[in-house]
Amino acid sequence: MFRRSGVRALLAAAAVLVLGAVLAACGSSNDNNSSSTSGGGSSGGGKIALLLPETKTARYESQDRPLFQAKVKELCSSCQIIYSNADQDASKQQQQAEAAITNGAKVLVLDPVDSASAAAIVTKAAQQKIPVISYDRLITGAKVDYYISFDNVQVGKLQATSLVNKLKSDGKGSGTIFMINGAPTDNNAKLFKQGAHSVLDSSGLKIGKEYDTPDWSPDKAQTEAQQAITALGKNGFVGVYAANDGTAGGAIAAMKGAGIDPSTKPTTGQDAELAAIQRILAGQQFMTVYKAIKPEAEDAATLAVALVQGKSAPGGMVNGQTDNGAGKVPSILLKPVAVTAQNVKDTIVKDGFWKPSQICTSAYASACKKYGVQ
Repeated sequence: MFRRSGVRALLAAAAVLVLGAVLAACGSSNDNNSSSTSGGGSSGGGKIALLLPETKTARYESQDRPLFQAKVKELCSSCQIIYSNADQDASKQQQQAEAAITNGAKVLVLDPVDSASAAAIVTKAAQQKIPVISYDRLITGAKVDYYISFDNVQVGKLQATSLVNKLKSDGKGSGTIFMINGAPTDNNAKLFKQGAHSVLDSSGLKIGKEYDTPDWSPDKAQTEAQQAITALGKNGFVGVYAANDGTAGGAIAAMKGAGIDPSTKPTTGQDAELAAIQRILAGQQFMTVYKAIKPEAEDAATLAVALVQGKSAPGGMVNGQTDNGAGKVPSILLKPVAVTAQNVKDTIVKDGFWKPSQICTSAYASACKKYGVQ
């Protein structure tokens, strides 16, 4: 027979084991730098770092992050996500990446603040054999393992072609426009501009002013547009090339501030932000480029899970190569779509990107009715 003291010892040991199991099942998270345990799906995983660049562009927190996390959760029961947002600070992103590596990340999904300086993160990861997926924005000057994005030259072409066609149909095909490009530190902004110029430079339109917008800041875009309006005059331009919806919003605010009806000056955009879709239906912004973020984020999650499990990209996923200055990066390139008021219903709403209940607030109810967005 056991002595009572022996029984007590066994019970105490069992309690410790149970308590340890309960604690091991718990995870923690916070807004800007978190680690959360995923559930469901198949087992066999590790830690995946998702490193996003900023919050001024609404999509990252409202779309990319939750979609990525949900797909990882679906695929991998034992994977953990280490999440950070750099708030447009390249040094902060470097620190976040190093912290993720120290915390045991086995894959980095990195959307760089600065496409060139992010090469240092790739180098650091490579030293520890950690694969890096360049997400949405291309990291340059380093041997990235994979790149997932849209054909960004094509995005610029879509924007410019839409603007040119609209102005020609309005009889203003030889007028002057100004350009509000994206951040000079973002390689995607360079590609958007490249695509846009490939159309605009031979279109018959004149480019009166052109700006590169630090941090993609709508406030800075508004200041740039104010400068352009002052230089060109209220009647000295016929349209605006804006590289994304945030900069478009800044340009439209500048026009309103100068007493210009923005519906008379077609303005481009990108990202299909909710505010932009509302402006488009109301006639204040001419178009945006819809990039279906759900497949982009989910493909990144699928690839990250495969890599953390020691596998390669699933068959058929890689559909191209992209030169980043250090070699040809295996790429997953998705197709962007031009959206105007006429096809909001058949693109944005049909895909569930935004619901009619989100778009059609009281201020936009009549516009929604006009274009069948109910």
